[in-house]
Amino acid sequence: MKYFTKNACHKAFPGKHLVKPRLSNTSVRTLLTMLLGMASGIALAGPPPTIAIIIDDMGYNWQEGERLARLEQPITLSFLPYRRHTVELAKLSHSLNKEIMLHAPMANTQHFGLGPGGLTENMDQAHLTRTLRRALQSVPHVQGVNNHMGSLLTQHLKPMDWVMTELGQYPLYFVDSRTIASSIAGDVARAHRIPSFTRDVFLDHEQTEEFIDRQFKLLIQRAQQQGTAIAIGHPHKITVDYLEKHLPLLDEQGIAVATVSGVWAIRNGNRTMFTNEKKQTITPAYARKPESDSSATQL
Repeated sequence: MKYFTKNACHKAFPGKHLVKPRLSNTSVRTLLTMLLGMASGIALAGPPPTIAIIIDDMGYNWQEGERLARLEQPITLSFLPYRRHTVELAKLSHSLNKEIMLHAPMANTQHFGLGPGGLTENMDQAHLTRTLRRALQSVPHVQGVNNHMGSLLTQHLKPMDWVMTELGQYPLYFVDSRTIASSIAGDVARAHRIPSFTRDVFLDHEQTEEFIDRQFKLLIQRAQQQGTAIAIGHPHKITVDYLEKHLPLLDEQGIAVATVSGVWAIRNGNRTMFTNEKKQTITPAYARKPESDSSATQL
């Protein structure tokens, strides 16, 4: 587009004068109304439907863990404490812009073993707090916590109160994996003013492509209905294969992928998660072992 100065206009159109357009008050009001409508339309549009995907049980499997770390999309990876590859994979994942969580083992109603770092209902407060703190210290770059199993412990107020008392000292959020419908973990977290979330969809508790596809579509549907939705999956080869194939296709569907922290920002007007709050820094202690496997696996 060309622009003409006043002198150039006289040369191009001799004998003519520039006429400044004048808008009536009615025209000005109409124009302002249109501009305000456009601005409010943009504001109302907001972010697209957004999903967060948490992959639990990280730390066992290097091959699938590395594939997940190298995904282009900003997924969230939740690591079991003291597992063979936890430290190295968490560091790699963080360097590739993945968000890191502690997958805290908690007592379950089926009495499955928890392994090192497990929290049980018969621990006293000092034992539970010490076990949880050391588990947090064992995972590099940890930003949040969710429960591994926990269908028993998450129903009990006293141990969950102790868990949240410890987590509340640090800049951490909590995701209730909802391994049982009667879990009170999220409610206790909110009572302690800890940023908290609840899992919406399990992706792969049946390990077939058809089931994962159905759950993935349910996740998208929930995000379209609610604005955001959170899924939990596991580092099974079939799950990683599916995510590698289908996550890149979400742009075409108008679906965004975010970390758990990103979902919190969307839900809270882009506010900082921990504003003007004095929180302790988690001191890394990657080589430290749990007190004993036997105490951690009591159910």
